[in-house]
Amino acid sequence: MKRIFLLCFSVLSLVSCSLDTDDNDVFYYEFMPITSVDMPEIFELGRVYDIHLKYLRPSTCYNYYDLYYMVDTNQRTIAIVNSVYPNMGCQTLEDEEVEVRFDFLASQRGSYVFKFWQGKDENDNDLYYIVEVPVLE
Repeated sequence: MKRIFLLCFSVLSLVSCSLDTDDNDVFYYEFMPITSVDMPEIFELGRVYDIHLKYLRPSTCYNYYDLYYMVDTNQRTIAIVNSVYPNMGCQTLEDEEVEVRFDFLASQRGSYVFKFWQGKDENDNDLYYIVEVPVLE
């Protein structure tokens, strides 16, 4: 009897759930061009560094989500990711600069090459601000 009750209750719970989505819940992700980078010119092996990035937030519908961070041997490709909620009654912003940061551990000898994504050109090619930072022991 308990099993039948639990089965009926489970089925009713599933049937009563609404799958409707609110337009305000609709969002997508968008890369934001990095406008400036503040980082050291030289790393010391084994030390952690605070790297600061800035980007322009075009409207109140854009919110910082995360960093895209890809590692390929000594190369790091970095982009800022925003979540965009287009149905939230957005207000256009003029020159609202947002700063984000991340910690970087200089764990290998040689040098690191950072490629900071700055948008696309007229031919839809990615543009990067490239910085090579040597590591001292």
